[in-house]
Amino acid sequence: MLIQMAVSRSREYLADATGAEICGKPNALANALAKLQRASQQIPLHDAKPATAHMFIVNPLSGGGVASLFSTHPPMEERIARLQALARR
Repeated sequence: MLIQMAVSRSREYLADATGAEICGKPNALANALAKLQRASQQIPLHDAKPATAHMFIVNPLSGGGVASLFSTHPPMEERIARLQALARR
């Protein structure tokens, strides 16, 4: 289970990098992720299920701390930081 979550997180990072490479604008993708994150905080999805969480761009499940260790989604802040680092290269 832990390996599956780690693979899922690494795929999220790879998808972000590939999307940035395709569009050629990593900062634009970072800004889009930030907007999605803000929107998900303003309008939370209350009936999200763990079985379908991996299909969302933004983690639909609430919870931090230990719960975030078992998330299939990496922290949005880290995804955005990686995209911004790509833009600086």
